[in-house]
Formats: sequence, structure tokens, C-alpha cells
Amino acid sequence: MSTLIQSYEQQYSVLTADITAKIGRLKSATDDDRDNLSREIQSNFEEANDLLEQLELEYRGAGSGSRVGAYRAELQRVREEYRSVASNSATYNIDQEEYEDWSMVNDQRRKLLDNTERLERSGKNLAEGYKVLLETEQIGAAVLQDLNAQRETIQRSRGRLRETDAQLNRSSRLMNSMLMRLLRERAVLALLLLALLALGAGALYAYAP
Repeated sequence: MSTLIQSYEQQYSVLTADITAKIGRLKSATDDDRDNLSREIQSNFEEANDLLEQLELEYRGAGSGSRVGAYRAELQRVREEYRSVASNSATYNIDQEEYEDWSMVNDQRRKLLDNTERLERSGKNLAEGYKVLLETEQIGAAVLQDLNAQRETIQRSRGRLRETDAQLNRSSRLMNSMLMRLLRERAVLALLLLALLALGAGALYAYAP
């Protein structure tokens, strides 16, 4: 438990003890003392409410179990005791509406704290959502850059393939040309050989006895 929470709880304990002591004195006080004590007690009640609100905020910030509900119930019991003592006094007039509004005021304060907490959570959620949006945008930009780089690589590869295909076509035409030339040369050699053989045969026949 944080030191600030312990400090608020100690202040609340001292304050409620002081209120209880003043209520005890109120039973036998004179009219003038009763008026002064009543004003002091009401001021102490307001101070105790403020302490409990601060304490509840600290508990929520710390994320630990809260005893504020028990403290509020105790404070309400002390208020009822004060109301009973003040109502039983023959010379002291009490404003009944003031006490009837205590629960409503406390509920309104509690709702205000709850709404404040929800707004804080919503603000945090919006901040987290904006952060995720920025991260997503950065990731999307990086992906687009990668895609552009891959597209350029594919285009270069296609260009090299076209160049390779063209070179293969030229090589094929060259090989075909060389093959045809070789065939023609072989045909010429064959004709020459046949001619030589024919001449040789004729010569042999001419010189035959």
C-alpha cells in the first residue's frame, strides 16, 4: 500500500474520531456551544468526504483493493448519530433536507468519479488506437516499398530473360547457317570425289590392253 493512501486513512481516522468526540460534547452543550459545534461537525463531514474521494482515486490508481466503501458506511453511521443527537435537542433546529441529500450527493460524487475514470480509460484507448494506426501505416508503407522493389526486380529479370531469348535465337540461326554450309561443303566434296573416281576409271580403261 502506498504511503499516500496510509496518510489519507490516518487523517480520516483522526477526523472521524474528532467528529465522534464533538457529537458527544453536543449532547450537553449550551445553545451557543451547540451552534459552534454543529458548524464544526458539518465542516468536518465535508472534509471527510473530500478525504474519501482522494482516497478512492489513490486506490484506483494503485489498482489495489479499496476500503472506501467501508469508510463511507462508517461515516454515514456517524452522520446518523449526529442527526439523532441534534434532533433530540430541544433548543437546536436541524435542517432535515440537508441530511436527506447526503446519500444523493455521495451517489452523484461516486458517479462523477466513475465517469471520470471511464473518460480516462477512453482517452487511453484512443491513444493506443492512434498508436496502432500509426504503426499500421508505417508497416503498410514498408510493405509497399518491398512490393515496389520486388516489382523492379521482376521487371529486370524479365528484361534479362528477353535478352537471353534473343541471344539464343541468334545462336540458333548461326548454328543452322553453319550446319547448312557444312552440308554444302560436304556435298561439293562428294561430287569432286565422284568426278575424280570417274576420271580415274576412264584412264584405267583407256590404257587397258
